Amino acid sequence: MTAETDRLIDCMARMKGENRPFAVATVVRTQDATSAKAGAKAVLRADGTIEGWIGGGCTQGAVRKAAAAALIDGRARMIRIRPADTESDGTEIAEYESKCPSGGTIDVFVDPVLPRPALLIAGASPTAQALCDLAARAGFAVTVAALPGDLAAFTQADKRIEGFDLARDSRAAGGFVVVATQGKRDREALAAALATGAPYVAFVGSRKKAAALKEELAATGAEPARLAAIRSPAGLDIGAATPEEIAVSILAEIVRERRLGATAIEAATATPAEPRIAKGDSACCN
Repeated sequence: MTAETDRLIDCMARMKGENRPFAVATVVRTQDATSAKAGAKAVLRADGTIEGWIGGGCTQGAVRKAAAAALIDGRARMIRIRPADTESDGTEIAEYESKCPSGGTIDVFVDPVLPRPALLIAGASPTAQALCDLAARAGFAVTVAALPGDLAAFTQADKRIEGFDLARDSRAAGGFVVVATQGKRDREALAAALATGAPYVAFVGSRKKAAALKEELAATGAEPARLAAIRSPAGLDIGAATPEEIAVSILAEIVRERRLGATAIEAATATPAEPRIAKGDSACCN
C-alpha cells in the first residue's frame, strides 16, 4: 500500500466519521496518452475539491460534474472523457469532450459515499417504537428523544437523548423529524422539532389535535411558515390503523421525499437535450 493510498483512506475515514458525503473516482481504462493510468484514485468532496490524482483539468472537470450528480441521486456511474474527433464505440456511457492535445481517452468510475439519512423521533409511543425499529432496518441513522424512563425501549436507536432537545443531534437540521409523543408532552416535543430547522417535520396525531397545537405554538411566536409545513397526519394515506402500519406509512413518505426530492433536483440542474459528448471545463491535459 502506497503513502498516497494511505492518505486517501485516511481522508475517507475522516469524512465518514464526520457524516460528510463524498465520491470516489477510479480510473479503470485509458487509451493513448493520458497523465493518469488505470488504478489511479481520487476523493471528491461535496464542494468539488479533490484529494488524489485522476488527471488534469479535462478529466477533473468531467469527474466533478459526475460526482456532483452522483451525490444528488446516490447512483454510481461510469464516464468517458475523449476527444471530439474520435468515434464512440456505442457503449451506454456518459461521455465528455476532452481538448487535451495528447488525444487520450480515459474511463472513470465514480462511486458516491453518502451518510445514512438521519431520522429523529420524539416520543416513546408504540408508533415511535415501531418506526425506530423499521427505520433502523431500512438503513436510517435513528435518534430518539424521549423522557429518561422511556428510552430503554429503543435498543435499535443509534443515539438516545433524554428530553426533547433534538438540536443536540448535529444531523437534525438536515434530517427527517417525526413527533410521535401521542399525548405525552406534545407541544414541547413539537416546538423542539420546529427549532431544529429540519425541512421535514411530521406529527403523529389527528388534524384537529395538530391544529390546536399549531395555535398554541403560534401564540408563543413560532414562525407561521414552519407551522404550515408540519405534516399531519404523518405518513402516506394508506388506511393505516396499527402502530406498525402507521410506521410503514411514515417511512414510505420519508423515502418518497428523499428519493423524489433528489430526482427533482437532478432534473432541475440538468441541461436540456444534452449532447452525447458534453463540453469539458478546461483545455488542460487529462
